[in-house]
This record gives sequence, structure tokens and C-alpha cells, in this order.
Amino acid sequence: MSAQEQITVTSRTREQINEQNEAQLRWRHFKGRILVVLGWLSILFGLGVLVVLILDVIDKATGIFSGGTNWLRWEFFNNFDSRFADRAGAKAAIAGTLYTISLTILFSFPLGVAAAIYLEEYARDNWFSRIVEINISNLAAVPSIIYGLLGLQVFARWLFLGRSILTGALTLALLVMPIIIVASRESIRAVPLSLRQASYALGATRWQTVWNVVLPQSIGGILTGSILAVSRAIGETAPLITIGALTFVPFLPRNLLDIFTVLPIQIFNWTSRPQDDFRSLAAAGILVLLTILLTINALAIYLRNRYQKRY
Repeated sequence: MSAQEQITVTSRTREQINEQNEAQLRWRHFKGRILVVLGWLSILFGLGVLVVLILDVIDKATGIFSGGTNWLRWEFFNNFDSRFADRAGAKAAIAGTLYTISLTILFSFPLGVAAAIYLEEYARDNWFSRIVEINISNLAAVPSIIYGLLGLQVFARWLFLGRSILTGALTLALLVMPIIIVASRESIRAVPLSLRQASYALGATRWQTVWNVVLPQSIGGILTGSILAVSRAIGETAPLITIGALTFVPFLPRNLLDIFTVLPIQIFNWTSRPQDDFRSLAAAGILVLLTILLTINALAIYLRNRYQKRY
């Protein structure tokens, strides 16, 4: 084979390789577009189902679309539960939810953030700290019923707190604290090392660096993790039922050692009754619970945007 023929064969081989590469590239782009379309369809389907469910709950609670009874009236917020649907309200459940979730935030947020600061900024890298880290990560995935059993034994029986608001709040604090610790650690770890070194170079102590540099920079991620934790806590039912939260409470809690109920338990109680009116009451309770949840989340987002420092 002459040199000219070899050049011709080589050029043809290169053209074939280029054509194959272009075909493979077009195929990859085509598969990428298909995945994008499927992703958007999945998002739209999920959002569509969510909108339909929310509209159905709103209609059952207010009758705004079907012309039914409006259960979101003053009596719903001012009355206690009753065996008659037209007299039943969620006054005790709303108060119990607000008490419980406020105490849960009060207990879990400072302890969770403090634990994250210690593990990330002060703890030495040894076998003990690694065991603690592994256990915290594992606790974030433990079923909530296990925390209910723990709260029942430790808080209700050993500490003699009984079936009180304090027991419920401490149990929920244990439930969400691993989530807050993990999210806070990741946020603190994401702060650039150069900011810490610049603070040390100016003569700041470790605590001054943490308080004035690390926390303001990581507060966004910390509050985001806390929002997710509170969103989980406010809808939990299993641990509260385990520690003995009641389904019927005809009075407001007078102190932190009183018995209580919360909206998720009240909603569960109404949905288990055979009358359709109680299911409409449950829909009204769901709307109130969503309103409380969104209000707390909006407040946390405002605080995150208000106090987060950007460098």
C-alpha cells in the first residue's frame, strides 16, 4: 500500500470516528432532553396532586367550592372537642400544639447548635468523637415511635413528669435534635477556613471567631435545618400517643405539667369517627395545622434572611 493510499484510509477512519462521536453526542443530548422532560413532568405531577389535595381539604373545611358548611368559624377555635360535630372545636388542641412546639424549639435549637459548634470547632478528632458523630447520624433515622418509648420511660416515669406538655416537648426535642445537629454541622463546616484565619490574625479568640464570624455566616443553613426539624415535629403523632397524650381534653393547660392534646392527634381522632361532619372538622384542623406550620417557617426564613451575614 502506497503512502497516498495510507493517508486516504487514515482520513476515512478519522471521518468514521468523528461521525460515531457525533452520533453518540447527539444520542446523549437526546437522552438528556428526555430526562429533563421526565423531571419536569414528575414535578408538575407532584405539584398537581398537591394542589388537588389542598383544594379538596379547603372545600371540605369551608365549602367554598361545593357550597357546603363552613367549619372554620369562631366556634371551631373557641370550643373544646365534643361528641357532636356542630359543637366540637379545636381550642385545646391548638393551645397544646403551640405550647408543645414552642417548648420543643426552646429545648432543641440551643442544645443542637451548641452540640454542632462543639463537635465542629472544639472536639478533637479521636475515637470518641467519631463514635458520637456516627451515633448522631444514626439517631436522625430512628423511627419516631422509638423516641416515644424513650420519652415514656425517661421523662414520664423516671423523672415523674407524667403525661404532661413538658414530657411531650422533651420527647419531640430528642426527636428533632439529631436533625438540627447534622444540619448545623454541615453549615458550620461550609464556612471558608480563610475567614477563621483572618479572625485569628486580628487577635480574636476561638469563641470570638465562632460567635462573630462562623455563626453569622452559617446561620442560614442552621435555620434551614431547624425549619425542617420543626416541620417534622409539628406533625408527629406516634411519640405523643406513646407517652399518653389524650384525644379528648375539655380544658386549656394551666401549667407545663398538665395533660394535653395536639392537632395531629385531634385530627386523627376526628377522621376515625364514622360521621362525615367529623371528617370536615378534620379538614379544618388540617388547614389550621398548615397555617401554624407555614407561619413558623415564614418567621424562621425571615430571621435567616435578616441576620445572615455575607462576606
